[in-house]
Amino acid sequence: MHPTLSCRIAALAASAWVVLSASPTLAHAVIVEATPQVGAVLHDGAVDIRLRFNSRIDHRRSRVVLLDPVGKETAVTFDQGAPADVITAHISSLTPGEYRLRWQVLALDGHITRGDIPFSVVAP
Repeated sequence: MHPTLSCRIAALAASAWVVLSASPTLAHAVIVEATPQVGAVLHDGAVDIRLRFNSRIDHRRSRVVLLDPVGKETAVTFDQGAPADVITAHISSLTPGEYRLRWQVLALDGHITRGDIPFSVVAP
């Protein structure tokens, strides 16, 4: 076989391997489902948080904070035993006002993604 042809076949095989071995688990973590939803209006001072991502995340290096109506940040403690692509938590005793969940997660691809989920609590 001609040396140039061998090099081309090897390069083509290597390119095919890279394309075919790409996995969705190596994608940046993006929220695909959130509770509460963006802009939700809650009639109770308690909220169950559930953030589901499109890929597995590193729970130990991820965080969620709650910003209250005056901007004070409070760290949210994750529930144990959630699936690798989900964060769950519970917050209680919220008074009426505008809140924001600020999340930051580390995906298994090594990239950090972050975002905010604004919601409000109204008197029952």
